[in-house]
Amino acid sequence: MDLGIEKSARKGLVLFTQYEAGSAIKKAIAGGREDVLFELRESRLKGRGGAGFPTSTKWMITAAATAEKKYIVCNADEGEPGTFKDRVLLMEYPEAVFDGMVIAGYTIGAQYGIVYLRGEYEYMFAMLKEYLEGMRAKNLLGQNILGKEGFNFDIEIRLGSGAYVCGEETALIESLEGQRGEPRNRPPYPVNTGYMGFPTVVNNVETLAAVPHILLKTGEWFRKHGTDKSTGSKLFSVSGDCERPGVYELPWGISVRELLDVVGARDTKAVQVGGASGVCIPKSQFMRKLSYEDAGTGGSVMVFNETRSMLNVMHNFMDFFVEESCGQCTPCRIGNERLLEGVHKLISGDFTFAYIRNLKELGATMQVASKCGLGQSSPNAFLSILENFSDEIYQSNGSGVTHA
Repeated sequence: MDLGIEKSARKGLVLFTQYEAGSAIKKAIAGGREDVLFELRESRLKGRGGAGFPTSTKWMITAAATAEKKYIVCNADEGEPGTFKDRVLLMEYPEAVFDGMVIAGYTIGAQYGIVYLRGEYEYMFAMLKEYLEGMRAKNLLGQNILGKEGFNFDIEIRLGSGAYVCGEETALIESLEGQRGEPRNRPPYPVNTGYMGFPTVVNNVETLAAVPHILLKTGEWFRKHGTDKSTGSKLFSVSGDCERPGVYELPWGISVRELLDVVGARDTKAVQVGGASGVCIPKSQFMRKLSYEDAGTGGSVMVFNETRSMLNVMHNFMDFFVEESCGQCTPCRIGNERLLEGVHKLISGDFTFAYIRNLKELGATMQVASKCGLGQSSPNAFLSILENFSDEIYQSNGSGVTHA
């Protein structure tokens, strides 16, 4: 069913191409579960939410699990600052996203699918529900899908409440169960003990949207795009100081400089890759590749030109993480506050190099000691800006730095 939203004139390698709703589901049923898993393995598709875990491995483990129920959860929380690609997929390409969920359900033997929709995307809720009703009318959801006896699968949509930490899959599951959104201890992992204690696959919107294309065009075709370790294409949400901000589908392995040329960025000082939890890349490193093996990203690319203060950028990111930490583990709860205090001292000029060394050590400790990805990645921007823009940071106040 059409949502009534006109697709923009985007062009891409995989996701921004034509796809007929239901066609990949038909092929999955005709070929069987093993064929789906084979094509996924051949494609080397990795999770597009940022973690980069092999999709075929996650599906195979869950498919092999024995349980009364299994679940597919679509992570549509998209709370990373600077990321808005999943919104585009859900609004303009829902057929690929939801067909990907149905194929996942068929492959692992799940009966239920849940879309965990970001609270700020509530305006999409009614439209997506209407689309799912259209799928049920076409027998693409519900009982005995497309005449396949025993293939029963349905999808519901639930709204989050705007908590950044719920982008982490176990915190998301806790939220779905009606609990406070806090990460779980692992193991056990969701593929064995997930939603309501049952085996659960949690995939990002972009990951699921790629599945129908891979199934129709083969994993080998998908693997021809990108790099050896980062196959296929990637959606980049580009914002900041550029002429053409927006969502772009480009092959993995493109350099930062090439991306800047595509979006019309001029006089660029820095590029924040991966959102607030990513790294800040200076001009001297614009040859770096956007890929899992180099500068990985869930999709956010923020461009800063020479007029921007990197100290202000650092302050904005750390202020965000102090607000968004769930407070469950000490390294994240206290560590982010200490790093923000450090930013305030940098702004005022009231610091020593010994103090800065302590902050760097604290950031490194948080990266290994925090319970989940929030605390493990929140020091990234702080540390990378401190390292790559030290002259600007230390001289920004005209400087009262002492060397004790």
